[in-house]
Amino acid sequence: MISVKNVSYTYMKGTPFEKTALENISFDVAESEVLAIAGHTGSGKSTMIQIMAGLINLQSGSVEIDGLSVADKRIRRLVGIVFQYPEQQLFEETVELDIGFAPKNFGLSYIEISARVEEAMRQVGLPNDLKKVSPFELSGGQKRRVAIAGILALKPKYLILDEPTAGLDPLAKENLLKEIFGAVKKSGVTIILVSHNMEDIARFANRVIVLAQGKILFNGTPRELFAQDKILARAGLEPPPINQLLRKLNINEQALTLDEAEKIILKNLNKKACRL
Repeated sequence: MISVKNVSYTYMKGTPFEKTALENISFDVAESEVLAIAGHTGSGKSTMIQIMAGLINLQSGSVEIDGLSVADKRIRRLVGIVFQYPEQQLFEETVELDIGFAPKNFGLSYIEISARVEEAMRQVGLPNDLKKVSPFELSGGQKRRVAIAGILALKPKYLILDEPTAGLDPLAKENLLKEIFGAVKKSGVTIILVSHNMEDIARFANRVIVLAQGKILFNGTPRELFAQDKILARAGLEPPPINQLLRKLNINEQALTLDEAEKIILKNLNKKACRL
């Protein structure tokens, strides 16, 4: 479990440019949960996940991961983080070498590294025949998969994804999300998804935390969030298109999928028909 308690963070503290990024933030992340962290640019999302990954030192409060302080170097084996446009960090000659780079640095054997590379490639939907190909010859979507596979090869218990589909075309985005929340989720990894896309959050998250100006505005299920117009507006977010459609039809219910929205609409049409 990840436990975040009373975390605050200020950039350029003590200068005229001082800016508070987080203010007294507290929440937990349960094992095997898919937690979404949503908010507009400048809400504090990126600062929060960098603290959770041990990339930014705590200023106040505490973050514990499976009982270890986030300052403990051992958490590097527990937490993997994928930033926006991770393919910009690719540098090895082949896909296999790039994915196996981090496990190699941890001193694993060649056999173990090979096994992890194959498993990570399978998890993100990369075929084995790409192992010897240069990552720079791949499509944008494939590069993104290689970068994510490089994190998965570390076998993190907690995977933080910062806008993992940013810049991808709709088909590449859909395929990547299916792989991440299919094979990866089945492996038991706890996923923290940072996104402003309410449609993705509706489909994949068990719970969502909304940040605005460094504070938590909401902590609950996506279905509960989509009924909170004031909170969404204050955070600069919009409900998924299917929920916007339901509102235009004067249906006061929340749907997480197209199938669910269709059932809700048919149910309400039948009710109206019965009244007639």
